Amino acid sequence: MRNIFDKDERGQVGIGTLIVFIAMVLVAAIAAGVLVNTAGFLQATAEDAGQESVDKVTNRVEVINQHGTVGTDDDIANITMTVRLAAGSSSVDMNSTSIKYLSGSNVTTLTNSTSGTPDADNDGTESRFNLSKVSDDDGSFGVLNSGEDRYEVTIDTGHIEGGSETGTGLSTGEKVQLDITSRTGGTTQVILTMPQQLAGKDPGEPVKL
Repeated sequence: MRNIFDKDERGQVGIGTLIVFIAMVLVAAIAAGVLVNTAGFLQATAEDAGQESVDKVTNRVEVINQHGTVGTDDDIANITMTVRLAAGSSSVDMNSTSIKYLSGSNVTTLTNSTSGTPDADNDGTESRFNLSKVSDDDGSFGVLNSGEDRYEVTIDTGHIEGGSETGTGLSTGEKVQLDITSRTGGTTQVILTMPQQLAGKDPGEPVKL
């Protein structure tokens, strides 16, 4: 019978081999921890980026109708648009929404003023649009958070184009582009063309755009 306890045939584990084994275990544990942390970070970043992309597409307003107001110089002195939440959109705060105004001769960015008449900045260039309530079912004026909410956005084109409250607004046939951008980046673009002629229209009278 073979003697398995022969001291000449016993396995030997040196201290060096043990150290190498422990080092391999530690390296594997550290690498696994790094991989787990990196995977978690990438997942969180991807989720945030995905949500931001969704918000840019969905969190915006929809313009359902618009009209202009005749000025004193056979021009359009004001533009008024009725807005609501776009389909699939969550709430949109109009207080943090901006409107980029681009006409043939002027470009400016407007922010909200709910205090009444839009005001101007120091150089006389109009920097505000006016917001008024058409319907608001929960008293949260300024924030579109329901499909029933309707607000009117008024832009003083006479002030923007003419540099004063009595300045000349948009002339007949002119076009203006309005980019309405919410806080999350959702943008609605509206291109309006002024009527070809305003004969017979009195100052202050609304006209379809």
